[in-house]
Amino acid sequence: VQLVESGGGLVQAGDSLTLSCAASGSTASINVMGWYRQAPGKQRELVATITSSGGFTNYATSMKGRFTISRDNAKKLMVLQMDSLKPEDTAVYYCNAWTRIGVTWGQGTQVTVSS
Repeated sequence: VQLVESGGGLVQAGDSLTLSCAASGSTASINVMGWYRQAPGKQRELVATITSSGGFTNYATSMKGRFTISRDNAKKLMVLQMDSLKPEDTAVYYCNAWTRIGVTWGQGTQVTVSS
């Protein structure tokens, strides 16, 4: 499985941004997928996860109500809709995918929110 993120950029506080994660390879083996982020000098942290059917989602507390995770298995795509962005959301955002043999990470996409 290979993952490629896109959609990052520079926005102002209060703006919205949509990140995409395109999967390729043995995508039928993918179970849970997720978004994580890493700010400079900080550890990588959970943003949100979604089950294979999309029926169950989980969000970090600070993202609840502002971020929405979704996936389209037919299109091999996972999306993170981010609304009401804050400067503290500035980070590199990574998507990941779990299969039976382990986890795969994308290369990340930079999101910068100016105040």
